Order: sequence, then structure tokens, then C-alpha cells
Amino acid sequence: MAKIFGKYFIAIVPQGELQEKATRIKEDLKEAFGLKYALKSPAHVTVKMPFSWNEAKEDELIKKVGFFLKERKGFSLDFDGFSRFGKRVIYIKVKPNEHLKVLQAELAEYCKRELNLVKELSDSNYTPHMTVAFKDVKEKRFDEYWNFIKSKKFKAHHDVKSLFILKRIAGRWVILEEIKNSFDF
Repeated sequence: MAKIFGKYFIAIVPQGELQEKATRIKEDLKEAFGLKYALKSPAHVTVKMPFSWNEAKEDELIKKVGFFLKERKGFSLDFDGFSRFGKRVIYIKVKPNEHLKVLQAELAEYCKRELNLVKELSDSNYTPHMTVAFKDVKEKRFDEYWNFIKSKKFKAHHDVKSLFILKRIAGRWVILEEIKNSFDF
């Protein structure tokens, strides 16, 4: 029987009002400019970039990520305003946070050691953010998008009590598992 590999990533996925607020920004960009690619996933802060994994071993992935989180403490994140990566990505800024930086670095090392995942350049050069537009962003129209988004305000607070494993299914990223019982403030 052939192995079937899926695409996965690990992220902080805010729920409730923060998720709705971020999704509204994505929808505003779709309505104004037809930018819709960012709507293919819930608003999130990536902690481990997308990777391939044997679908038959999803339970092992969930178990190992849960084991990694077992001794971790919860922490808070603050979101404030917008920024960009060149003329290709627009995102909601995450205020600098040492807890998130440490969690991400330790998870990258753990994934390399325990899951045999490649440590990516982005694992070493981590810039936490919540993307609202990318892939379908046109460089020649970027200034229009940027002026539109700069006119909006975005401030939010989130208590991180869980991580999520997301899986790519039919061209969309969906939540496969929430791992929450390990976090404690």
C-alpha cells in the first residue's frame, strides 16, 4: 500500500471575536480588490511552516505535538496594526513576544529531532504575523491595497492556551486538531 502524504502546519488560531475581526479584514480585501487567497485558511500565527507528513501517521503527529506542549505555559499575544513583506504579503502585526519566540524555536528543534522534519530558513528567521493578503497580491496594485489597509485600525489581545495542527484539504487549510490540555497560565 502506497504512503499518502498530506500537507500540515502548526499554528496559533485565535477563536471568537479576534478570528471574526481578522476574517472581516480578509473579506474587506476580497470585496474591494478580489483578493481571496488568504480566506483559504482561518486567521492564524504560524509556529511551524507547512510540511509533508504520512496521513496514516496523523495520530502520531498529534501525540508528539501534544507531548511537546506538555510542560509549556500559556502566554498572551498582542496584535497592533499592519505591516508587509515587500509588495507580496500584507499582515496584522504581532507585538514582539519572547514566549512565542522561545516556543517557536523549541518547536522547530523538536520537529527536526522527533519528527524528522527539515529545519527551514523560516524556522531560524521567524517573524510572527497574521496574514491577510498574499499569493494573489499584484505588485502593480500593491500601493492601492496598502493605502486601503493602512486606513483601518487593528488592535487585539489573545491568551494562547492551545496550538492547532492544520491540514490542507481540497485546496483549503482546515483545523485537524486543537491541542490545548497542555497549556497552563
